[in-house]
Amino acid sequence: MSEATIAAIATAPGEAGIGIVRLSGDKAIDILDDIFRPSKGKTIKDYPGRRLTHGHIIDPVTNKTIDEVLVTYMEAPYTYTAEDVAEIDCHGGIVPVKKILELVLRRGAVLAEPGEFTKRAFLNGRIDLAQAEAVMDLISAKTEKGFDIAFGQMEGSLSKEVKEIRNKILEMMANITVNIDFPDEDIEEITYGELLDRAREIYRVIKNLLETADTGRIIKEGLNTVIVGKPNVGKSSLMNSLLKEARAIVTEIPGTTRDIIEEFVSIQGIPLKIIDTAGIRETEDIVEKIGVERSKEIFNRADLIIFVLNASEPLTQEDETIIELLHHRQAIILLNKTDLPMILDEKQIGELLPGKRIIKISLLKGKGLRELEETIVELVYGGLVKNKESSMIANVRHKNALERAEKSIQDAVKAIGDNLPLDFVEVDVKNCWECLGEITGETVAEDILDTIFTKFCIGK
Repeated sequence: MSEATIAAIATAPGEAGIGIVRLSGDKAIDILDDIFRPSKGKTIKDYPGRRLTHGHIIDPVTNKTIDEVLVTYMEAPYTYTAEDVAEIDCHGGIVPVKKILELVLRRGAVLAEPGEFTKRAFLNGRIDLAQAEAVMDLISAKTEKGFDIAFGQMEGSLSKEVKEIRNKILEMMANITVNIDFPDEDIEEITYGELLDRAREIYRVIKNLLETADTGRIIKEGLNTVIVGKPNVGKSSLMNSLLKEARAIVTEIPGTTRDIIEEFVSIQGIPLKIIDTAGIRETEDIVEKIGVERSKEIFNRADLIIFVLNASEPLTQEDETIIELLHHRQAIILLNKTDLPMILDEKQIGELLPGKRIIKISLLKGKGLRELEETIVELVYGGLVKNKESSMIANVRHKNALERAEKSIQDAVKAIGDNLPLDFVEVDVKNCWECLGEITGETVAEDILDTIFTKFCIGK
């Protein structure tokens, strides 16, 4: 890690009440002292740390006042990076923060790389890698539930679980190693039965964590939800109802929606990326035809498909074409326009799409929307206990590491069950331990670290 003192703008660009320039490193407080003049004429070092001090930023070369500010400094190791940290709160806007940052860099700091503040916190041992990644998830959270998961992981909920599993594996590895290296010594011999029980328990815990991965990903990134159906069945009306605003054009003319409309909405804390598509049908209109093709592409990438049918009409060839595509997909069937005489046979739909949830709605009357929302929530959680969201796996890297750990412990279970020599078992158990260590950063490679932190914003 570089020993240079780093600096960056820690607030978003644009006009705001305040802007913050942050410094971290051995020279952070000296640089602040060099350019800051407190209102009462002392130096910043005469004031206690961790308190805001009013004054002005002055260019020492020209003696020109740059801005009126509030500053604070914090001494290592009790800071975000575990290094000396200084922060300058100036007037918001592009010009003030830029001028102060330029001055700080001229006085000896270097511009921070993306995520370098958090990377230093990790490398200095203040947080582990899972907690570091949770910082970015916290910033990018789209809903309160996403925020809660990220905050729990930043506080160490996932790290604690992973470390508990690794400690169990470490104890198992120690027993195996002793029995391999000192077979003739007077030590308690571990039995294959004991090993099998321990390995199966580790497998169960890892498997339970992995089962939260799809839900965690959805809460973090959003559920890709595609609304499909033939033209004029109420797709755009459904989107407007979920968004609670008139976002999509609603008319009686088939083919009004010719392009893809995407919006985010939160349903009971679950972010939905709702995509209103052009009706899937045969058409001679060139523009509409492009929309239909794009609808089919998005349909194939969706997490959830909401299929809207007109309950006041019998099934058409266009409806049946879509039904054929839904058999192996996660889908909810909506029978819309139930305020009109119902002609569609619900029993027939159930036979054509067995196992799919069918909901009767009337978008005109606002009926059935609550049931739709509840059904979406049930599908996302899939029976998971909601109060354990802080331990959900919401990171693709974590999921990949857990999958490899699960495979290794499965191999160990098989090796133990086949009474293979302990050397074989030791290899699989150690692989599992190392895969889990990648989550917290205890066994992670440097190139992976670089990849992770380049995704951060520069001031974090």
